[in-house]
Amino acid sequence: MNRKLIRPSLTDLKEPMAQRGQPRKKPAPPEQTNAENFYYIKQMQARTPMVVVLQDGEQLRGVIEWYDKNCIKLHRQDGPNLLVYKPSVKYLYKENEQNERE
Repeated sequence: MNRKLIRPSLTDLKEPMAQRGQPRKKPAPPEQTNAENFYYIKQMQARTPMVVVLQDGEQLRGVIEWYDKNCIKLHRQDGPNLLVYKPSVKYLYKENEQNERE
C-alpha cells in the first residue's frame, strides 16, 4: 500500500501567519450614541423643570413636552408654550441645579 502525503502549499501557511502578527484595528465609534435622546426622554418622563439658554443669552424656563431632530417643545406655566429650534440653544440644565449653585 502506497500512501501519498498531502501537504498545503507554503503560501497557504504564510497568509494566516501574517494576519496574526498584525495589530487589530479598533472599530470606529458609532456615528450617533443616542445620549441626547435618552436625556430628553428622561427629563420628559420626570417632568423636570428645565432652563434653556439661547445663543443670545435669553433664558427660557419650562418642561420639555416633546422633541424631534430639529426642535424642542417647551411647556411653560408663565407664558405660551414655545417651539425652540435646537441650533438656537446654547445649553440647557435642570432648574433645581441653578439653586444648588447659588
